[in-house]
Amino acid sequence: MSVTNDLLSNYQHVIEELRLETGSRGIFDVVVDGQLLYSKAQTGRHAEPGEVLQLFTDLVGPDVKRFGT
Repeated sequence: MSVTNDLLSNYQHVIEELRLETGSRGIFDVVVDGQLLYSKAQTGRHAEPGEVLQLFTDLVGPDVKRFGT
C-alpha cells in the first residue's frame, strides 16, 4: 500500500505505531502514534498520492529529517 510505504520508508525512525483502519462503506483512516492523520470519512475522498506523507511531514515539522538523509 502506497501510504504505508511512503510513511515507513521516510519516517520509520520516528513512527512507533502505524494503523490503517478500513471498514464498511469505504472507511479509510490513517492513524500514526494515536493521532488521526487522514480520514476518508471526513474528507469524502481518497487521499491523493503523497498527500498523507505531506500531512505527516507537516505534523512532525522541519526539524525531523526523513530516514536516510
